Amino acid sequence: MRDVMVVCRELDCGNPVAESRGPLAEDGRRRVYLYSCYGNESSIRQCDIIGEPGDCIGRYYHHVTCSESVRLVDGAGLCSGRVEVKSNQSWASVCEADFDRQDAEVVCGELGCGAPAALQGGLYGEGEGQTWDKEFQCKGKESLLLDCDTSDRENNTCLPGNAVGLTCSEPDDVRLVGGGSRCAGGVERYDQGEWRTVGARDWEDVAAVVCRQLGCGSTVSVLPGNTTRWFGVSCSGSESVLRECSRIYDLYPGLTVICSDLLVQPDISLTDSMGGVSRGHQGPEMFRGYSFTITCSTQPQYPGGSFLLTFTGSKISQTQPAVNHSAAFLFPAADDSHQGNYSCVYDNHVFSHDFSSESELLSLTITASPLPAFIIRHVVVLLILLTAITTLYLYYKPTRRQKRVNRVSSMDLYVNAMEMVSLSSRAEAGPGEERAAQGRSRSRMKLTLHADLRIQKSPTNPGEIQSPTNPGGIQALQDFVPDHH
Repeated sequence: MRDVMVVCRELDCGNPVAESRGPLAEDGRRRVYLYSCYGNESSIRQCDIIGEPGDCIGRYYHHVTCSESVRLVDGAGLCSGRVEVKSNQSWASVCEADFDRQDAEVVCGELGCGAPAALQGGLYGEGEGQTWDKEFQCKGKESLLLDCDTSDRENNTCLPGNAVGLTCSEPDDVRLVGGGSRCAGGVERYDQGEWRTVGARDWEDVAAVVCRQLGCGSTVSVLPGNTTRWFGVSCSGSESVLRECSRIYDLYPGLTVICSDLLVQPDISLTDSMGGVSRGHQGPEMFRGYSFTITCSTQPQYPGGSFLLTFTGSKISQTQPAVNHSAAFLFPAADDSHQGNYSCVYDNHVFSHDFSSESELLSLTITASPLPAFIIRHVVVLLILLTAITTLYLYYKPTRRQKRVNRVSSMDLYVNAMEMVSLSSRAEAGPGEERAAQGRSRSRMKLTLHADLRIQKSPTNPGEIQSPTNPGGIQALQDFVPDHH
């Protein structure tokens, strides 16, 4: 892509977007072989040229696509820089107030880059020329920036330091396949709608760029691969992404790259079975005397391996083999010596090399025994139970008392009814019989319990006896009381 950058710059056509090879429309055109360009040349003539100019007969041409109307300048690569728009055959910087994220999405897409990552005025300096006098109103779906609607700027001035700078993410157009990790495998690049194997003559330089672009560290090894769906590149090794390298059309074998960050970062966690762990501001807090377990785990990339648990508060470390991609380290009783920072280091030997990956730190704090709190919790539980029992007792106690009152009332009703029967009998008997009946009546009255029970005849029906406490019981005895009226 470095020679394409020179071509677009020389033609004043903005940033390079794509390159490809196609058949000549006609034979006999003039041709030149480029050996290499550094990308900072102002003209293609400043690049290294092989051989003398000649005619293209039955050959292919190098097709270049430039952005034409928008470019990013003074950035670190093809996807970052100050936004400039071509207006009347000259380039103008854009004011930050006239450019938002939806406008940035269109620019990043037009330049073949990923999504916008940073948008800020003055991020890549000030332009030397004029300032764009319109405000962009993109919807984010347009393919070209000049396809967006524009409106007149509300403020005709753009203050210094407000020339908008844009950083787009790199396109996700490179991958490593078949190695069990995103950082190992055969190199492929997405080109013209499909993934193609990358071939190269300078393997080490290409591998360094690939590992850098994928964020996989440095190169560990490079092995020959296949040439299916071939895509040739030539790199110097200093490029940040593969598409900054030059494209070549000679047949070279593919390559398999192993990067240093092969293993994913393992996880570290702390658990306990006694309820002695809590979450503090600095991390987990463990009560003194409680047991706890630190677990190391990783994603299932490769079989085997081992976990090393390191502790910053001590030189002592523990190692266990990885079983089902994890290992558990048990501590029977926590004490002050266990306070500190822990980390898990996963080691494995794959692709004839040793690899390791370390987890984040786990900061553990040891606190005082929670015995007082334990007692308080149990006292609260006992008080709740006692309250519940008292409530049930108070609820059922009046019910039992009422039952006793009802039984006493029934007995009094019976005794008093019998007295009334006796009185009625004396009224009909003679004097001697009356004295004998009075003696029997006094004996029966001693059996009463003196309940507050009154028996009276109904004012509407003199023959009916009423009781305010037990009318049902009186009704059962009415037949024994004679009607003296």
